[in-house]
Amino acid sequence: MTKRILVIDDEERIREVVRACLEDLAGWIVFSTGSGQQGLEQAKAESVDAILLDISMPQMDGFTFLQHLQSDPALRSIPVILLTAKVQPMDKNQFSAMAIAGVISKPFDPMSFAEEIANILGWPD
Repeated sequence: MTKRILVIDDEERIREVVRACLEDLAGWIVFSTGSGQQGLEQAKAESVDAILLDISMPQMDGFTFLQHLQSDPALRSIPVILLTAKVQPMDKNQFSAMAIAGVISKPFDPMSFAEEIANILGWPD
């Protein structure tokens, strides 16, 4: 079955690279948005298998997005992988307290990106 991924990142270039990696190399369907609020709306509208989430975004950051996602019974089971350039020791403590599947640091290797996501989520090859 083809995987459906929602990418939430305020950097358009990152969204474009992620889309190319996952659609072209893995054959997955990718939805993307630049804001947390739109991400919540898309998560409700689309049946996604996972969310790739940037932490540092204007208006609604990734932490706030996760709080909204976790408070919605229809969305809380969607696995979330943080896609972030800023992994500080304080952030790691906050990450461990949240229900996230994993963390991928930017910059990432485009050639192994889909495989890394699949490994974190326990998806078969």
